[in-house]
Amino acid sequence: MLRIEPRPTPSRRMTLAAPLLALALTVATGATLFSALGHDPGAALYHFFVGPISDRYGLAEMGVKAAPLILIALGLSLGFRAGIWNIGAEGQLIFGAICGGGVALALYPYDGAWVLPLMLVAGVAGGMVWAALPALLRTWRNTSEILTSLMMVYIAALVLRLLMNDLLRDPDGFSFPESRLLTNGALLPIILSETRLHLGAAFAIAAALLVWILTRHTLIGFQIKVAGLAPNAARYAGFDHNRLIWLTFMISGGLAGLAGVGEVAGPIGQLVPVVSPGYGFTAIIVAFLGRLHPVGIVLAALVIALSYLGGENAQINAGLPLAVTGVFQGLLLFFLLACDVLIQYRIRWRRAP
Repeated sequence: MLRIEPRPTPSRRMTLAAPLLALALTVATGATLFSALGHDPGAALYHFFVGPISDRYGLAEMGVKAAPLILIALGLSLGFRAGIWNIGAEGQLIFGAICGGGVALALYPYDGAWVLPLMLVAGVAGGMVWAALPALLRTWRNTSEILTSLMMVYIAALVLRLLMNDLLRDPDGFSFPESRLLTNGALLPIILSETRLHLGAAFAIAAALLVWILTRHTLIGFQIKVAGLAPNAARYAGFDHNRLIWLTFMISGGLAGLAGVGEVAGPIGQLVPVVSPGYGFTAIIVAFLGRLHPVGIVLAALVIALSYLGGENAQINAGLPLAVTGVFQGLLLFFLLACDVLIQYRIRWRRAP
Protein backbone atom coordinates (compact mmCIF):
# COMPACT_ATOMS: atom_id res chain seq x y z
CA MET A 1 0.00 0.00 0.00
CA LEU A 2 1.36 3.40 -0.99
CA ARG A 3 1.43 6.07 1.69
CA ILE A 4 2.41 9.76 1.50
CA GLU A 5 4.22 10.96 4.60
CA PRO A 6 5.52 14.43 5.47
CA ARG A 7 9.29 14.77 5.41
CA PRO A 8 10.79 15.86 8.76
CA THR A 9 12.95 18.55 7.12
CA PRO A 10 12.36 19.32 3.43
CA SER A 11 15.58 19.76 1.47
CA ARG A 12 16.44 23.43 0.93
CA ARG A 13 18.75 22.46 -1.93
CA MET A 14 15.95 20.65 -3.75
CA THR A 15 13.58 23.56 -3.08
CA LEU A 16 15.94 25.87 -4.96
CA ALA A 17 16.65 23.31 -7.69
CA ALA A 18 12.98 22.38 -8.27
CA PRO A 19 12.30 25.14 -10.86
CA LEU A 20 15.26 23.99 -12.95
CA LEU A 21 14.16 20.37 -12.65
CA ALA A 22 10.61 21.32 -13.61
CA LEU A 23 11.92 23.21 -16.64
CA ALA A 24 14.05 20.24 -17.72
CA LEU A 25 11.08 17.87 -17.39
CA THR A 26 8.93 20.31 -19.37
CA VAL A 27 11.46 20.41 -22.21
CA ALA A 28 11.73 16.61 -22.24
CA THR A 29 7.97 16.19 -22.28
CA GLY A 30 7.66 18.84 -24.98
CA ALA A 31 10.14 16.98 -27.16
CA THR A 32 8.08 13.82 -26.74
CA LEU A 33 4.90 15.67 -27.71
CA PHE A 34 6.57 17.18 -30.79
CA SER A 35 7.72 13.74 -31.86
CA ALA A 36 4.21 12.31 -31.34
CA LEU A 37 2.82 15.10 -33.55
CA GLY A 38 5.20 14.12 -36.33
CA HIS A 39 7.69 16.97 -35.93
CA ASP A 40 11.45 16.75 -35.53
CA PRO A 41 11.91 17.33 -31.76
CA GLY A 42 15.29 19.01 -32.16
CA ALA A 43 14.08 21.46 -34.80
CA ALA A 44 10.86 22.18 -32.89
CA LEU A 45 12.74 22.88 -29.66
CA TYR A 46 15.17 25.13 -31.54
CA HIS A 47 12.32 27.16 -33.02
CA PHE A 48 10.67 27.35 -29.59
CA PHE A 49 13.62 28.18 -27.34
CA VAL A 50 16.50 29.47 -29.47
CA GLY A 51 15.09 31.00 -32.64
CA PRO A 52 13.08 33.77 -30.95
CA ILE A 53 16.13 35.22 -29.15
CA SER A 54 18.78 34.65 -31.80
CA ASP A 55 19.12 38.37 -32.51
CA ARG A 56 18.98 41.73 -30.76
CA TYR A 57 15.37 42.41 -31.68
CA GLY A 58 14.26 39.03 -30.30
CA LEU A 59 16.00 39.64 -26.99
CA ALA A 60 14.29 43.03 -26.76
CA GLU A 61 10.91 41.39 -27.46
CA MET A 62 11.53 39.01 -24.59
CA GLY A 63 11.99 42.06 -22.36
CA VAL A 64 8.73 43.54 -23.67
CA LYS A 65 6.85 40.35 -22.79
CA ALA A 66 8.62 39.90 -19.45
CA ALA A 67 7.99 43.43 -18.10
CA PRO A 68 4.26 43.05 -17.28
CA LEU A 69 4.85 39.54 -15.92
CA ILE A 70 7.52 40.83 -13.54
CA LEU A 71 5.36 43.69 -12.28
CA ILE A 72 2.30 41.51 -11.67
CA ALA A 73 4.20 38.56 -10.18
CA LEU A 74 6.06 40.84 -7.75
CA GLY A 75 2.78 42.13 -6.34
CA LEU A 76 1.23 38.68 -6.17
CA SER A 77 4.29 37.27 -4.41
CA LEU A 78 3.78 39.57 -1.43
CA GLY A 79 0.25 38.31 -0.90
CA PHE A 80 1.21 34.68 -1.47
CA ARG A 81 3.98 35.01 1.12
CA ALA A 82 1.37 36.14 3.65
CA GLY A 83 -1.18 33.48 2.69
CA ILE A 84 -3.37 36.06 0.90
CA TRP A 85 -4.53 34.82 -2.51
CA ASN A 86 -5.13 37.53 -5.07
CA ILE A 87 -6.10 35.58 -8.21
CA GLY A 88 -7.61 38.61 -9.98
CA ALA A 89 -4.51 40.43 -11.22
CA GLU A 90 -5.77 40.09 -14.79
CA GLY A 91 -8.81 42.21 -13.92
CA GLN A 92 -6.63 44.75 -12.13
CA LEU A 93 -4.41 44.94 -15.20
CA ILE A 94 -7.43 45.54 -17.44
CA PHE A 95 -8.88 48.23 -15.19
CA GLY A 96 -5.50 49.94 -14.95
CA ALA A 97 -5.34 49.93 -18.74
CA ILE A 98 -8.85 51.42 -18.93
CA CYS A 99 -8.02 54.23 -16.49
CA GLY A 100 -4.61 55.02 -17.97
CA GLY A 101 -5.82 54.86 -21.55
CA GLY A 102 -8.96 56.81 -20.63
CA VAL A 103 -6.83 59.71 -19.37
CA ALA A 104 -4.92 59.86 -22.67
CA LEU A 105 -8.15 59.75 -24.67
CA ALA A 106 -9.81 62.40 -22.49
CA LEU A 107 -6.88 64.76 -23.13
CA TYR A 108 -6.65 63.94 -26.86
CA PRO A 109 -5.15 65.54 -28.95
CA TYR A 110 -3.11 67.29 -26.25
CA ASP A 111 0.47 66.02 -26.37
CA GLY A 112 2.13 67.66 -23.37
CA ALA A 113 4.90 66.18 -21.25
CA TRP A 114 2.59 65.55 -18.28
CA VAL A 115 0.14 63.30 -20.19
CA LEU A 116 2.20 60.14 -19.67
CA PRO A 117 2.78 60.70 -15.90
CA LEU A 118 -0.96 61.25 -15.47
CA MET A 119 -1.65 58.04 -17.36
CA LEU A 120 0.74 56.07 -15.16
CA VAL A 121 -0.79 57.46 -11.97
CA ALA A 122 -4.30 56.72 -13.25
CA GLY A 123 -3.30 53.18 -14.23
CA VAL A 124 -1.85 52.44 -10.80
CA ALA A 125 -4.89 53.99 -9.09
CA GLY A 126 -7.26 51.98 -11.31
CA GLY A 127 -5.54 48.72 -10.43
CA MET A 128 -5.67 49.59 -6.73
CA VAL A 129 -9.37 50.44 -6.89
CA TRP A 130 -10.15 47.12 -8.57
CA ALA A 131 -8.08 45.30 -5.95
CA ALA A 132 -9.75 47.20 -3.10
CA LEU A 133 -13.11 45.50 -3.63
CA PRO A 134 -11.99 41.91 -2.82
CA ALA A 135 -9.83 43.30 0.00
CA LEU A 136 -12.87 45.07 1.46
CA LEU A 137 -15.05 41.98 1.21
CA ARG A 138 -12.36 39.84 2.83
CA THR A 139 -11.80 42.19 5.78
CA TRP A 140 -15.45 43.22 6.20
CA ARG A 141 -17.31 39.94 5.60
CA ASN A 142 -14.48 37.38 5.54
CA THR A 143 -15.41 36.54 1.93
CA SER A 144 -12.89 34.38 0.08
CA GLU A 145 -10.57 36.69 -1.84
CA ILE A 146 -9.90 33.86 -4.30
CA LEU A 147 -13.48 33.87 -5.55
CA THR A 148 -14.12 37.62 -5.46
CA SER A 149 -10.86 38.64 -7.13
CA LEU A 150 -11.31 35.97 -9.81
CA MET A 151 -14.91 36.92 -10.60
CA MET A 152 -13.93 40.56 -10.96
CA VAL A 153 -11.61 39.63 -13.82
CA TYR A 154 -14.62 38.91 -16.02
CA ILE A 155 -16.38 42.10 -14.94
CA ALA A 156 -13.32 44.16 -15.92
CA ALA A 157 -13.09 42.38 -19.28
CA LEU A 158 -16.76 43.09 -20.00
CA VAL A 159 -16.41 46.74 -18.95
CA LEU A 160 -13.50 47.12 -21.38
CA ARG A 161 -15.46 45.50 -24.20
CA LEU A 162 -18.45 47.75 -23.50
CA LEU A 163 -16.27 50.88 -23.62
CA MET A 164 -14.62 49.74 -26.84
CA ASN A 165 -18.01 49.43 -28.49
CA ASP A 166 -19.35 52.75 -27.22
CA LEU A 167 -17.79 55.51 -25.16
CA LEU A 168 -14.09 55.09 -26.06
CA ARG A 169 -14.48 53.84 -29.61
CA ASP A 170 -12.60 55.79 -32.30
CA PRO A 171 -15.19 57.99 -34.06
CA ASP A 172 -13.10 57.76 -37.25
CA GLY A 173 -12.43 54.04 -36.94
CA PHE A 174 -15.22 52.71 -39.20
CA SER A 175 -17.00 51.20 -36.17
CA PHE A 176 -14.10 48.89 -35.28
CA PRO A 177 -14.08 48.25 -31.49
CA GLU A 178 -10.88 50.11 -30.67
CA SER A 179 -9.88 53.57 -29.47
CA ARG A 180 -7.92 56.28 -31.22
CA LEU A 181 -4.18 55.75 -31.53
CA LEU A 182 -2.49 57.47 -28.60
CA THR A 183 -0.44 60.59 -29.25
CA ASN A 184 3.36 60.42 -29.05
CA GLY A 185 3.31 62.15 -25.66
CA ALA A 186 1.15 59.34 -24.27
CA LEU A 187 3.54 56.56 -25.30
CA LEU A 188 6.33 55.09 -23.18
CA PRO A 189 9.78 56.06 -24.52
CA ILE A 190 11.80 53.36 -26.31
CA ILE A 191 14.98 52.56 -24.37
CA LEU A 192 16.68 50.41 -27.03
CA SER A 193 16.77 51.84 -30.53
CA GLU A 194 15.24 49.89 -33.42
CA THR A 195 13.27 47.67 -31.02
CA ARG A 196 10.02 47.90 -29.05
CA LEU A 197 11.72 47.69 -25.64
CA HIS A 198 10.18 50.55 -23.68
CA LEU A 199 10.50 52.25 -20.31
CA GLY A 200 8.13 49.70 -18.74
CA ALA A 201 11.03 47.23 -18.60
CA ALA A 202 12.97 49.69 -16.42
CA PHE A 203 9.89 50.08 -14.20
CA ALA A 204 9.82 46.29 -13.76
CA ILE A 205 13.46 46.09 -12.67
CA ALA A 206 13.00 49.05 -10.31
CA ALA A 207 9.92 47.37 -8.81
CA ALA A 208 11.90 44.16 -8.26
CA LEU A 209 14.53 46.12 -6.34
CA LEU A 210 11.92 47.88 -4.21
CA VAL A 211 10.09 44.64 -3.40
CA TRP A 212 13.40 43.02 -2.43
CA ILE A 213 14.11 45.91 -0.05
CA LEU A 214 10.56 45.69 1.35
CA THR A 215 10.76 41.96 2.03
CA ARG A 216 14.32 41.86 3.38
CA HIS A 217 14.82 45.14 5.23
CA THR A 218 11.48 46.38 6.59
CA LEU A 219 9.17 45.46 9.46
CA ILE A 220 6.25 45.08 7.03
CA GLY A 221 8.25 42.54 5.06
CA PHE A 222 8.94 40.60 8.25
CA GLN A 223 5.25 40.66 9.18
CA ILE A 224 4.29 39.36 5.73
CA LYS A 225 6.75 36.49 6.07
CA VAL A 226 5.63 35.54 9.58
CA ALA A 227 1.94 35.74 8.63
CA GLY A 228 2.52 33.19 5.88
CA LEU A 229 4.82 30.81 7.75
CA ALA A 230 3.22 30.93 11.21
CA PRO A 231 -0.23 32.58 11.29
CA ASN A 232 -0.73 31.75 14.97
CA ALA A 233 2.58 33.33 15.89
CA ALA A 234 1.65 36.43 13.87
CA ARG A 235 -1.64 36.76 15.76
CA TYR A 236 0.12 36.22 19.10
CA ALA A 237 2.63 38.95 18.19
CA GLY A 238 -0.25 41.34 17.51
CA PHE A 239 0.25 41.69 13.75
CA ASP A 240 -2.82 43.26 12.13
CA HIS A 241 -3.89 40.71 9.51
CA ASN A 242 -6.49 43.01 7.97
CA ARG A 243 -3.80 45.62 7.48
CA LEU A 244 -1.64 43.07 5.67
CA ILE A 245 -4.58 42.12 3.44
CA TRP A 246 -5.10 45.73 2.42
CA LEU A 247 -1.40 46.38 1.97
CA THR A 248 -0.72 43.35 -0.24
CA PHE A 249 -3.85 43.89 -2.32
CA MET A 250 -3.03 47.57 -2.86
CA ILE A 251 0.55 46.83 -3.89
CA SER A 252 -0.40 43.95 -6.19
CA GLY A 253 -3.31 45.90 -7.67
CA GLY A 254 -1.16 48.95 -8.26
CA LEU A 255 1.59 46.96 -9.96
CA ALA A 256 -0.94 45.11 -12.11
CA GLY A 257 -2.51 48.45 -13.07
CA LEU A 258 0.94 49.77 -13.99
CA ALA A 259 1.46 46.71 -16.16
CA GLY A 260 -1.88 47.38 -17.85
CA VAL A 261 -1.20 51.00 -18.69
CA GLY A 262 2.28 49.93 -19.79
CA GLU A 263 0.72 47.68 -22.42
CA VAL A 264 -1.60 50.43 -23.66
CA ALA A 265 1.14 53.07 -23.73
CA GLY A 266 3.73 50.59 -24.96
CA PRO A 267 3.42 47.85 -27.58
CA ILE A 268 -0.34 48.29 -28.25
CA GLY A 269 -0.49 52.08 -28.49
CA GLN A 270 -4.27 52.26 -28.01
CA LEU A 271 -7.13 50.63 -26.11
CA VAL A 272 -8.45 47.45 -27.72
CA PRO A 273 -10.95 44.81 -26.52
CA VAL A 274 -8.11 42.51 -25.40
CA VAL A 275 -5.11 44.25 -23.82
CA SER A 276 -3.52 41.14 -22.30
CA PRO A 277 -2.96 37.56 -23.47
CA GLY A 278 -3.52 36.41 -19.89
CA TYR A 279 -0.53 37.99 -18.14
CA GLY A 280 -2.46 38.24 -14.87
CA PHE A 281 -2.94 34.48 -14.69
CA THR A 282 0.45 33.56 -16.14
CA ALA A 283 2.10 35.73 -13.50
CA ILE A 284 0.91 33.23 -10.88
CA ILE A 285 3.15 30.65 -12.55
CA VAL A 286 5.96 33.21 -12.66
CA ALA A 287 5.63 33.96 -8.94
CA PHE A 288 5.88 30.33 -7.90
CA LEU A 289 8.51 29.42 -10.48
CA GLY A 290 10.59 32.28 -9.07
CA ARG A 291 10.03 30.99 -5.53
CA LEU A 292 8.33 34.29 -4.55
CA HIS A 293 11.75 35.97 -4.61
CA PRO A 294 12.26 39.14 -6.69
CA VAL A 295 15.39 37.86 -8.45
CA GLY A 296 13.77 34.49 -9.11
CA ILE A 297 10.67 36.25 -10.45
CA VAL A 298 12.73 38.26 -12.94
CA LEU A 299 14.41 35.08 -14.23
CA ALA A 300 11.13 33.14 -14.30
CA ALA A 301 9.42 35.97 -16.21
CA LEU A 302 12.11 35.79 -18.88
CA VAL A 303 11.51 32.04 -19.26
CA ILE A 304 7.74 32.48 -19.54
CA ALA A 305 8.20 35.43 -21.92
CA LEU A 306 10.31 33.14 -24.09
CA SER A 307 7.42 30.65 -24.16
CA TYR A 308 5.16 33.34 -25.66
CA LEU A 309 7.71 34.20 -28.32
CA GLY A 310 8.57 30.54 -28.88
CA GLY A 311 4.94 29.60 -29.47
CA GLU A 312 4.59 32.26 -32.14
CA ASN A 313 7.94 31.37 -33.76
CA ALA A 314 7.20 27.63 -33.73
CA GLN A 315 3.82 28.26 -35.31
CA ILE A 316 5.41 30.20 -38.18
CA ASN A 317 8.53 28.12 -38.78
CA ALA A 318 7.56 24.63 -37.65
CA GLY A 319 3.82 24.53 -38.31
CA LEU A 320 2.99 23.88 -34.66
CA PRO A 321 -0.31 25.14 -33.22
CA LEU A 322 -0.17 28.35 -31.17
CA ALA A 323 -1.69 26.39 -28.27
CA VAL A 324 1.78 24.93 -27.68
CA THR A 325 2.49 28.05 -25.56
CA GLY A 326 -0.29 27.16 -23.11
CA VAL A 327 0.80 23.51 -23.12
CA PHE A 328 4.35 24.43 -22.13
CA GLN A 329 3.20 26.81 -19.42
CA GLY A 330 0.77 24.22 -18.05
CA LEU A 331 3.43 21.50 -18.07
CA LEU A 332 5.85 23.79 -16.29
CA LEU A 333 3.35 24.51 -13.52
CA PHE A 334 2.40 20.82 -13.25
CA PHE A 335 6.01 19.65 -12.87
CA LEU A 336 6.81 22.46 -10.45
CA LEU A 337 3.89 21.50 -8.20
CA ALA A 338 4.83 17.82 -8.47
CA CYS A 339 8.39 18.62 -7.42
CA ASP A 340 7.12 20.67 -4.50
CA VAL A 341 4.90 17.82 -3.32
CA LEU A 342 7.83 15.39 -3.39
CA ILE A 343 10.01 17.90 -1.55
CA GLN A 344 7.47 18.24 1.25
CA TYR A 345 6.33 14.59 1.29
CA ARG A 346 7.78 11.18 0.56
CA ILE A 347 6.08 8.14 -0.89
CA ARG A 348 6.49 4.85 0.96
CA TRP A 349 5.31 1.35 0.24
CA ARG A 350 3.86 -0.54 3.17
CA ARG A 351 2.29 -3.94 3.21
CA ALA A 352 -1.35 -3.95 4.12
CA PRO A 353 -1.99 -5.54 7.55
